[in-house]
Amino acid sequence: MRILTTKGREKLIAQLVERRNSVDERAVPVARRILEGVRKGGDAALFRHAARLDGITKQSQLHIPTEEMQQAFREVSPAFRKTLETAAKNIRRFAQKQLPKDWNFEQVPGLTVGQKIRPLASVGCYVPSGRYPLPSTLLMTAIPAQVAGVSRIVVVSPKPARETLAAAAYLGITEFYRIGGAQAIAALAYGTESIRGVEKIVGPGNAFVTAAKKLVSFDCAIDMLAGPTEIVITSENGDPALIASDLVAQAEHDPDALPIFITTKRELAEKVSAQVRQQVRQNPVAALAIQANGIIFVTKSVTESQELTNRLAPEHLTIDSERDLDWVQNAGSVFVGRYSAQPLGDYISGPNHTLPTGGLARVRGGLSVNDFVKTITVQQYDRKALRTLGPLAIALAEAEGLKGHANAIRARGARG
Repeated sequence: MRILTTKGREKLIAQLVERRNSVDERAVPVARRILEGVRKGGDAALFRHAARLDGITKQSQLHIPTEEMQQAFREVSPAFRKTLETAAKNIRRFAQKQLPKDWNFEQVPGLTVGQKIRPLASVGCYVPSGRYPLPSTLLMTAIPAQVAGVSRIVVVSPKPARETLAAAAYLGITEFYRIGGAQAIAALAYGTESIRGVEKIVGPGNAFVTAAKKLVSFDCAIDMLAGPTEIVITSENGDPALIASDLVAQAEHDPDALPIFITTKRELAEKVSAQVRQQVRQNPVAALAIQANGIIFVTKSVTESQELTNRLAPEHLTIDSERDLDWVQNAGSVFVGRYSAQPLGDYISGPNHTLPTGGLARVRGGLSVNDFVKTITVQQYDRKALRTLGPLAIALAEAEGLKGHANAIRARGARG
């Protein structure tokens, strides 16, 4: 990894800070053609793309029958079934804690206001299966939807692994399609003769999936645009081998992954760099990411390290101790201390591993049960409250020149 001081590196830091969940512009025209084709051509267009890109030879193979998922569950090892059970339990418990509640209170005598939480009617969960099979992504996207009460959960995945099918069976998923890429996003967003559209699409994907999600986002809600994996470790006294192991672990997701270590200690930086060189020898994907994007910043002070970390707003952040949480303002998910390996959060801890990238952690957190519900506000006046607040509302309406607003309030008995 390149070891840099922050002095004279402001241009590089600015580029990192200003990075965005940019859509690969080369993927946009391809995604647009596929989206429009499926939108207009329905099943016929969907199957053409599925046959060419997903290797589907018969249209009946798009839909994965429940029996196939159940068979996969029977075929996986008892150890994997136990893992599914534990991971699902932890993810579900965390989502249940996040679930917002109905409430109301009396704003003034006679006026009750509150909120009602209602689930979305349908969601589509995109589960990648390219470089690695990702049953964990199925758990992380479908379980919060189940906790929210979404009645129709559709899963799409090109060439899903047996473990992914087993995870679907364990969760009771009944609508699973063996499709991916922009054609899967098109089917979820617009629907076809055999696949009904959904209200929201969640889950990460490749450049074509990301481009397609961006293009459909005004027709169908999406969670976020997922860019390459990011990791920042900010440490003054961490173990070099452990720091390197987390950097390599996240770097192996993608050659475009962004691994960064921040410290004031030059000696620690050099030890971490040496450990990374050693650990990537048998990990070619991680080696590519480290070579292209791996950076160690040696700062002048702990305060500068903290400020740089918050400016970067990383997807994953590791810090030394619980006390460090006080200064963290921008991060997708935070891992505290030597035992909190970042891959534990990818699989088993409970918090969602679908996290904001490209600096989006400045404005939102990771996928959660809140992405699958809507908040409906409620207000109920009686005559006393109308007479108390009505004249004030009339004054505001007239200040805005909206006579109909004022008249609607007066018609109910308010003076003003």
